[in-house]
Amino acid sequence: MILLTGSSGFLGQIILNQTGTDYIKTLNRKNANYSIHLDSEVPVFNESFELVIHSAGKAHLVPKTQTEKQGFFDVNVAGTLNLLKGLENTSLPKAFVFISSVAVYGLETGTLITEDHPLLANDPYGKSKINAERLVLHWCEKNKVICTILRLPLIAGPNPPGNLKSMINGIKKGYYFNIAGGKAKKSIVLAEDVAKIIPIVAEFGGIFNLTDRYHPDFLELSRLIAGQLNKSSPFNIPLSVAKIMAVAGDLIGPKLPINSERLNKINSDLTFNDDKAVATFGWNPTRVLDGFKIK
Repeated sequence: MILLTGSSGFLGQIILNQTGTDYIKTLNRKNANYSIHLDSEVPVFNESFELVIHSAGKAHLVPKTQTEKQGFFDVNVAGTLNLLKGLENTSLPKAFVFISSVAVYGLETGTLITEDHPLLANDPYGKSKINAERLVLHWCEKNKVICTILRLPLIAGPNPPGNLKSMINGIKKGYYFNIAGGKAKKSIVLAEDVAKIIPIVAEFGGIFNLTDRYHPDFLELSRLIAGQLNKSSPFNIPLSVAKIMAVAGDLIGPKLPINSERLNKINSDLTFNDDKAVATFGWNPTRVLDGFKIK
């Protein structure tokens, strides 16, 4: 039997669909086999599990208040700790898979970053994921549970959240644009590929980046989305014009869609190396440009 936390979330739903409800017990805030708030409750389980997939977590929010910042630690750290306490109080699984993020590296630019890179995140989301990873690693070592941590980049799949959702909406409404040809490459992975590999990687243990191994650029990705939406390809803004807009954004603030910091991020490659996954368990993902369907 498998325990899946966060099964109502974007990735969790796809994991549930891939695996089938006959083999999974779910844990969510509502409408689950175990309906609890992990950030404030320790679960009491009625059965034991061979595998635990911990995909519940807080993401896709730019915190504006101290309360919102603390929310990342309440959900991602305290929630993980409560889950581990509940398992320890019931029975220990054979394997534990934690869904983490490349945000732990704290980088906005870089090429083919490996799992050995220092964890430098300073933002609440990235720091909360670092803390949660450390909790899981220590707990699994103490209890002799096979531990797997998957550090994921942008995740593609039907009706995605986050930055990919923003790009889709922008293209749909006609206000998305590429900058300097949209040549900056970003790592991305299909949610279905992640879901399929979890039962396999759980047998190995370890920390792994997962990507589609192609790392499309903004132009390729935006053209794919525009084609599926039957929209024209997004227009391009020269870098010189974008820099002027960014300076205006620095002065005016969030009313404008771009500033110098965001421009640097958009116009820079940020890719991650997953050779370790290929060598360890034969990771062979589908290119997002070939497999991504918006709905």
